[in-house]
Parts: sequence; C-alpha cells; structure tokens
Amino acid sequence: MKAISALVACTAFAAVLSAQQTAPPKTTLKVGDEAPDFTLPDTANKPVKLSDFRGKKVVVLAFFPAAFSGG
Repeated sequence: MKAISALVACTAFAAVLSAQQTAPPKTTLKVGDEAPDFTLPDTANKPVKLSDFRGKKVVVLAFFPAAFSGG
C-alpha cells in the first residue's frame, strides 16, 4: 500500500510539474515511503487533497502526458 502511495505521489508531482514546466523538486522518496500530501483539481476543477483519502480509500492516479495534445 505504501509503495502505491509513493508511486501516486511521484506521478502527481510529474503531472503538476509537467503542466507548469518547472524543475522537479528534489526528493528522497523511496519505494515504501508514505506519499507526501498534494492537491490536484478533480473533473469539476475543485481541489482535492491526497490527505482527504488517506486511510479511507485506495487512490489511483493516472497520468497521460500526451492526452489532448494532438500528438
């Protein structure tokens, strides 16, 4: 479960940073580490925090870098 959380966090960071085109933050996350909290917009553009689901639900974050880009 912790490995999935770390993977989700890394994917979320990549999605946010890709959209902002900034340098990724330096991190020392390793497999098995707990994912740090982050906030992303849902489909209704409302902010959702990872911590809103921690201990309640399994979170799966899908990132498609070329989605809606025409290429």
